Amino acid sequence: MGRATLIGFSAILMWSLLAVLSALSGAVPPFLLCAISFAIATCIGVGVGALSPKPTETTKVPLLAGVVGVAGLFGYHFLYLSAVRNAPVVEANLINYLWPLLIVVGSVLMPGERLKWHHLTGAGLGLAGAALIVTNGGQFAFAPQYMLGYCFALLAAVTWASYSLISRRFVSVPTRMVTWYCAGAAVLSLACHLALEETAMPADTGQWLAVIGLGLMPMGGAFFVWDYGVKHGNIQVLGAASYGAPLLSTAILVLAGIAPLTPAIVLACLLIAGGAILASKDMILRPRDKNAPRAVT
Repeated sequence: MGRATLIGFSAILMWSLLAVLSALSGAVPPFLLCAISFAIATCIGVGVGALSPKPTETTKVPLLAGVVGVAGLFGYHFLYLSAVRNAPVVEANLINYLWPLLIVVGSVLMPGERLKWHHLTGAGLGLAGAALIVTNGGQFAFAPQYMLGYCFALLAAVTWASYSLISRRFVSVPTRMVTWYCAGAAVLSLACHLALEETAMPADTGQWLAVIGLGLMPMGGAFFVWDYGVKHGNIQVLGAASYGAPLLSTAILVLAGIAPLTPAIVLACLLIAGGAILASKDMILRPRDKNAPRAVT
């Protein structure tokens, strides 16, 4: 479980690159960006699958697993993009980052999972830290005219949390199926682009590299390792640790000179790191197996 949790955590590291790569991708419309990124992720999945050993037994994939996969990937991005189009990005991000807390709380419904005080407290500390980052130290104000955008953001949070939790119920479905979830999401994203946006492709090599990077990592590879992590790892720890995504994203923007380092970011770092450590208490303080062999000195 510890190894699978670490693999799932690598998705959080990849998602921290979303903001900087999106900024470097130029004026590519959001749905077209999603379509290209999902298509790249599909190609990578097909390539890795072709090079991997063929499974000795054929796994029957339930239709519901495929529906949940495509709906989770496409539905989340559709709702999130709709949220930032209909509400200020600060408030939309704050509501969207309820999804890690929803995962921690919702995990109590999963077979074999138990919700403890330190899971909730750790997730709450992470939420406070994420709020400091996305609100620039508490500078936000909810306005009634943006209620539609707020609703989209809340639905986005519920969608990603639900996708993550339901995926754990399909633990027998191999992670390679994420390839086809990405393919379905690419087709739906392209349809939305053709219906709602004007086409604008990357203008130079740097922008193309940023778009390819999105497809390889935050909008591609991250989905594969996240699927493996939530199916085989500690989903409560992953939920609490997910608040590290906005922190790491902001840190990268600071290092790139795009965003300033502020006291709010330092405090957010302490809250998120403390929350993740607290939520992981059971793993960190797991008692040693008395029957395990002792090291020879």
